[in-house]
Amino acid sequence: MKTIFKNVTLLQSGFPQGVSYYVTVTDRHITKISTECPDTQGASVVDGQGNILMPAFYNAHCHAAMTLFRGYGEDLPLQRWLEERIFPAEDRLTYQSVYTASKLAIAEMLRGGVVSFSDMYMFEDAVAEAVLETGIKANLSRSLVSFDPNVDVASDSRFAEARELVKKYHNADDGRLKIDFSLHAEYTNVPKYVAKIAEYTASQGLRMQIHLSETEKEHTECMQRHQKTPAAFFCNLGVFDAPTTAAHCVWVSDEDIEILAQKKVSVAHNPVSNLKLGSGVMPLSKMLKAGVNVCLGTDGVASNNRLDVLREMQTAAILHKGVMRDPACTTATQMPALATVNGAIAQGREDCGEIREGARADLILIDRYSIHNMPSYDDYALLSYSAERSDVRLTMADGRILYQNGAYTLIDEERLRYEAREVFAHYFD
Repeated sequence: MKTIFKNVTLLQSGFPQGVSYYVTVTDRHITKISTECPDTQGASVVDGQGNILMPAFYNAHCHAAMTLFRGYGEDLPLQRWLEERIFPAEDRLTYQSVYTASKLAIAEMLRGGVVSFSDMYMFEDAVAEAVLETGIKANLSRSLVSFDPNVDVASDSRFAEARELVKKYHNADDGRLKIDFSLHAEYTNVPKYVAKIAEYTASQGLRMQIHLSETEKEHTECMQRHQKTPAAFFCNLGVFDAPTTAAHCVWVSDEDIEILAQKKVSVAHNPVSNLKLGSGVMPLSKMLKAGVNVCLGTDGVASNNRLDVLREMQTAAILHKGVMRDPACTTATQMPALATVNGAIAQGREDCGEIREGARADLILIDRYSIHNMPSYDDYALLSYSAERSDVRLTMADGRILYQNGAYTLIDEERLRYEAREVFAHYFD
């Protein structure tokens, strides 16, 4: 299978703006980038009409099936939101509701240029099936919790589910689907369990996903319980011995940032969710200066309302300028990496997230001639400050076009709408 993009400008370091390129995709990979027309025989040709071709977005932290709770439990702080609304609602989840809600999330993400997401939830086998059917990529993890200090990990049903996911789905379809392990948070786990899961994850060569220092309450209560921060807690128990993505990291000390940098922990910045729940603002500038791999996540739509990585990037691009009172603390040229290649690195997808020969073809086409994007003096500024997700004209994952000009190639949109309405109508009966 061969696809050739013609008449496109590239938003990628090393390629000057204003130059028209041809990009050839063969099967899953980018095989040629040129200013001259390649052999088009047997290829599907996409005319970019002067628009921007760039690496697709990676959602480094979300709970896809929480589309079921969009608009449910609004205007509450995190602990009340969880305890009064979300936890009781999650007790009613089923395989079918998670499957349908996850497909709805995937459709939303593809429409917004997201080709891969990191998920931490329950019924992850249902999410896995939705991923395999729709062509998107994902790193899935069964969220693990423990409250008994004498817990027997070997007999824990959640741990058994996580191992079964690895056995059944890890690296399915040439690595399109990966399975990670996940410890929900410090406040939902006991040290013995954390240490055992950390040891198992590292021994199996798997990746880890965690929530870390999302709120001041979480951070201070961990200090009271363990006389150390959540970052030090996880580090001392061996969690960071496996490649880890830590979501939020709002309430972190300078020492915590040093730990994250030294242990090469990827940090998933979730600015919209953290703002909406009143949790605070992650110290992005400090993270970047320390060399931390910062990527972007949406969190679930129950605490965000959209699975829109472009909005996360644009929020981050301006939020920290105001917090730091420094318009140069974030720049338009540095922000796309957080939404693209940094997310790919966090997912262990080192051959993704860039436009270069040999890389996986995870690409999106952005309309640079929308009214709100004209004129475009700088394509990086266009993306970081003016573009909307409706400007995504095409989404390609692993060389396969999954969304183009308002239509999906593997998702029956009308059927999905019907199935989603059926699930939503009866869920809270």
